Amino acid sequence: MRFVPPAAVVAALIAVLLPSPASAITNGTPDGETHPAVGAMVNAKPYGDGTWSYCTGTLISPTVFLTAAHCGEKGQKTAMVSFSSHYQLGSGVYIGRYEADPEYTEKADSHDIAVVVFSTPIAGIKPARLPTAGLLDRLKANGTLAKSSFTPVGYGSALPSDDGKTLHYSDTRRLTSISFGDLTRSWLKLSLNSGKKDGSTCFGDSGGPNFLGGPASDLVVATTISGDDDACRTTNLDYRLDTATARAFLGKYVTLP
Repeated sequence: MRFVPPAAVVAALIAVLLPSPASAITNGTPDGETHPAVGAMVNAKPYGDGTWSYCTGTLISPTVFLTAAHCGEKGQKTAMVSFSSHYQLGSGVYIGRYEADPEYTEKADSHDIAVVVFSTPIAGIKPARLPTAGLLDRLKANGTLAKSSFTPVGYGSALPSDDGKTLHYSDTRRLTSISFGDLTRSWLKLSLNSGKKDGSTCFGDSGGPNFLGGPASDLVVATTISGDDDACRTTNLDYRLDTATARAFLGKYVTLP
C-alpha cells in the first residue's frame, strides 16, 4: 500500500491520520539536483502503475534521514531510500533502520515523526539544516513569518482529479512555493496564494521537507503531514521541527543546532 496524509483537517488543526493511496507536489516543477538531500522511500515491488515511491524525506546528517511516522507500517524495522531525482529500477538505494517516535499513533499525530538510520554515511550529499529551538515562534513575533515563503519538495502524484481519486505518479522529485497561513504549538499551516501562483503538497509528499525561503534554502523547518482536501488544491498542515517534542525525538539521532 501507499501512505497518504489525511483528507481533512479540523478547525483545531488536529488531523486524524488515515491510510489511503500516497502523495506529491502540485503546480510544481522538477527539482533536478536543487535539493539532493531530499529522497524517496521506495517499495520493494512496483505499484500497479509501475512506480515505486510512497513517501518522501530529507537527509539531516550523513547517517540520518527524516520522514513521517505514518509512512511506516506497524512493526517495520527497515526502509529503502533513493536520492535519485527520478527513481527507476536500478537507481541506487540505501537500506537503513526505521525508527518512528514511539508515542505516535493515528490519534497522536503530534508525534508524527520518524527517521531512517543508515549504518554508514551517505557520501556526496550535503545534509539539510534543522531549525533552532522556537525559530518559527520568534519569526512570528517579529512579523517575519507572515511575509515568508516556503519551498516544499517531494515525490509522487501530480495534480489529481477534483475528487482526488485519479492520481499521477512519476517517481520524480518536484518542488514548488507556498505561503504562510498560520502557526500553532505543533503545526505550521501553509496556504496557497493564487496571486503568487503557489503550489501545494499532495499524495506521496508525506514526510518531505518544507524549506524556509526560496529554492536555494537548505533550512527545513517542517515536514509534510496533511492537506485540507483530497484534490491537493488548498492548504497544508506541516509538522514543526523547532518544538520541544520534535527536538526531543531528533536529539536521539542528530546533534541539534
